[in-house]
Amino acid sequence: MEKTSSSPLEYAQAAIDTLRRRYPDPAALPPIQHFHYHQGVLLSGVHQTFLLNKDESYLDYIRTWVESNMDEEGHVLNHDPVSLDDIQPGILLFPLYDHFGDPRYKTGLDQLAGELENYPKNDEGGLWHNDGAPRQMWLDGLYMGGPIMVEYGTRFGQPDLVNEAVTQALLMQEKTRIPETGLWRHAYDPDRTEPWADPVTGLSPEYWGRSVGWVPMAVTNELELLPDDHPGREDLRKLVRDLLTAVCRHQGPDGRWWQVLDKVGQEGNWPENSCTCLFVASICKAVDQGILDETYLEAARKGYGGVIKSLTRQGDDLLISDICVGTGPGSYEEYCQRPTSINDMHGLGALLFMCAEMEGVRG
Repeated sequence: MEKTSSSPLEYAQAAIDTLRRRYPDPAALPPIQHFHYHQGVLLSGVHQTFLLNKDESYLDYIRTWVESNMDEEGHVLNHDPVSLDDIQPGILLFPLYDHFGDPRYKTGLDQLAGELENYPKNDEGGLWHNDGAPRQMWLDGLYMGGPIMVEYGTRFGQPDLVNEAVTQALLMQEKTRIPETGLWRHAYDPDRTEPWADPVTGLSPEYWGRSVGWVPMAVTNELELLPDDHPGREDLRKLVRDLLTAVCRHQGPDGRWWQVLDKVGQEGNWPENSCTCLFVASICKAVDQGILDETYLEAARKGYGGVIKSLTRQGDDLLISDICVGTGPGSYEEYCQRPTSINDMHGLGALLFMCAEMEGVRG
């Protein structure tokens, strides 16, 4: 069990040191030769740490991975244009473009923005998750596609992309939020044909922690960039406030949130670190943006402490466990029986987000 004697930044740096010892060549980050959110989330966390410590080697690590999936002109390779998961890493191109000024990064951003402009929607206007789940809307898609839409749109004069990201968040809320709990179900099938889909509502049956965690992360990131006079701003702020208030009602006894959010302590269920990190980071951001009262930082500190105490060391390496490897929508039993992985990139990236936000609220 890890003692909480180091600062959040020190934990983040230890996690990145561990990562770089295992993958000294970032091009080897799995899945190899795939422009994918696994690496995109992780390296977004590396970038957040760079913003705190200004270690240029972090940017070089990010740049090497990005360029391993681009051609000489800057076109993004090794990705599916009809998969939000394969568009998410585009968010890394903004800081690279700003820092290095290489026009290839703008070429890549233009390509991905064009793919988003032409991305397929279901009959209700929702971006479908990918071409393997046509027409379906999954919560994590808001994080994979929304922030890049807002940043590209605000920076390069494409307000339609900004408006689309706002529309998608509010539509997802309309389709997946359960009023009795205030929580959002993992996925929605408008055709009601998937085995997991309720024949009446089209919703998956459970609240999966990490999928819910992506929502406030996406929307707080978008709110940092959204024009102050955007007509959707207050709706998004209310979305974050309502969802995080509901989430805080389900915090586990050691501060962590659980794999299936509303069933803390139920047989088979377990505390899950990646969703906890996402909730802690989101709460900190929501407090900073004036969406939540500062009293909510107590829940953030408790969650942070629960994750840190669960960490272990192996020599110089920092190990984070209790991370679900990923899953599609399913039953309670299916979520609970999903395997876990040490230093899974979902968890490492989320840990870095959490540490970056907690660095600013210590005390």
